Amino acid sequence: MASNSSWSEDNFSCPICLDVFNSPVTTPCGHNFCRTCITTHWDGQVQYKCPVCNKLFQTRPDVQVNTYISEMVDQFRRSVRVKEQSCVEPAEVPCDVCTGTQLKAVKSCLVCFTSFCQTHLEPHQRVAVLKKHRLVEPMDRLEDRMCKKHDRLLELFCQTEQVCVCQFCTETDHKSHPVVPLKEEYEVKTAQLGKMESEVQQMIQERKLKIKEIKDTIELSNKDADREIADGVQVFTALLRYIEKWQDDHNQRVKEKLKSTEKEVEDLIKELEQEIEDLTNISSEVKQLSHTEDHLLFLQTFRSLKDPPPTRDWTTLEVRPPSYVGTLRRSLDQLEETLNMEMKKLCDASELKRVQQYEVDLTLDPDTAHPKLILSEDGKQVHDVGFRKKLPDNLKRFTRYLFVLARQSFSSGRFYFEVHIKDKTAWFLGVARESINRKGVISLTPKNGSWTLYFNKDGLVFNDNPDVRLPLRAELQKVGVFVDYDEGLVSFYDVEARVHIYSATGCTFSEPLYPFLSPGLYDYKGTNSTPLIISPVNQTD
Repeated sequence: MASNSSWSEDNFSCPICLDVFNSPVTTPCGHNFCRTCITTHWDGQVQYKCPVCNKLFQTRPDVQVNTYISEMVDQFRRSVRVKEQSCVEPAEVPCDVCTGTQLKAVKSCLVCFTSFCQTHLEPHQRVAVLKKHRLVEPMDRLEDRMCKKHDRLLELFCQTEQVCVCQFCTETDHKSHPVVPLKEEYEVKTAQLGKMESEVQQMIQERKLKIKEIKDTIELSNKDADREIADGVQVFTALLRYIEKWQDDHNQRVKEKLKSTEKEVEDLIKELEQEIEDLTNISSEVKQLSHTEDHLLFLQTFRSLKDPPPTRDWTTLEVRPPSYVGTLRRSLDQLEETLNMEMKKLCDASELKRVQQYEVDLTLDPDTAHPKLILSEDGKQVHDVGFRKKLPDNLKRFTRYLFVLARQSFSSGRFYFEVHIKDKTAWFLGVARESINRKGVISLTPKNGSWTLYFNKDGLVFNDNPDVRLPLRAELQKVGVFVDYDEGLVSFYDVEARVHIYSATGCTFSEPLYPFLSPGLYDYKGTNSTPLIISPVNQTD
């Protein structure tokens, strides 16, 4: 029997219950109803009418089953059931029997090793032999879920060998091993997986941060390189100006020497020309007199002749050209000395400008200050009050020497700070490692964990064994301290003069470093009473 695929549920609906016909019957007027619906409808009435066309029947009609409609309804129901079964989605198990468009499986058979959609599952629900098969929720790749040795479902997990096993395995090869249901182990492994995912995500974030750190380093390196090139251009331009100036000065000295020689020669020539003129006049008079034959006139005139003027001995005079030997060398030596000083001054200024970028904000730690020291409220100043205050002792406090540390410590990278020391007659300044001796005798040396400058009436030294005495060009007003922890470098600068004082290189740092200060002993004569002041950096060109 052919079916019309375009028919809908309305074509097979009962006019009374509006549902698909159930045991459809036909009235004498030709309308179709469910047997139960029309029977119930007429049971409560005296007259029997058709609910559709209201045709009145004299007696209650004896309705008969409409075989044709019944077959059409059955066919429609089957087609609807097929349509209601959805096609398989990517994450779902497909029916192994469907050809063409695969439908979603609703059950899997552990005997047939096959997954079935609702339509193809029907024999397992009807045939007696197939009803004995074990049906489970749909499983993909069913053959991989079966024990190869016992042909049983893998539904347990051996915790000893970390493998999936069937029930028979627990009675043979895994008899003494602890086993748990797959779901229980799944929950354990899922928790582990969650932890692993969290750890992996953390590792990813750490690596992303490292990439950013590397990129930031490259960007900083580019900026440093650009700044270095700019500073180099400034320094070398200044040096070229000095060289050009010295070249001009050298040329001027040579020209002046040549001019002096030319003036000397001109004066000699003038003197010689004057003598020639005088001698020529005398020669003319002599010639004229020599031709006179009057004896009286000759003798009278001869007496009036002038004697030749005294002249220098020109035979010993030698005019030598100026010698320029050594002039260029002397100029170059002077230029080298000047350039060295100017180059050091320019380099120091450029270097100070670079290290000032690493300024850190420091405050002094009162828990480390010797009892004779007073700190300002903002923790930026320290001075000696001349008497010992009563303070609680602690492991951090210096108790023998007038020292204090900053609150901040540094275990990597670079940092810079400046301290105002004007009008002080004695002070210590630098950095110290965390484990520096705070209670007993301290020898301030790098070996003992401190890198410091010391100033008093005898001058400026870097504390070491032996001390390194340093020149003082002018009165110090402010000292800058720069530390590159990773490179093992501690440098000191005269900030006002913008020159480098001293650098300790090749240092080994293995623990945190703290900025270290001492204002020196209070002088009862009134000197050295001013405080040491941690001052903000003023980056000027």
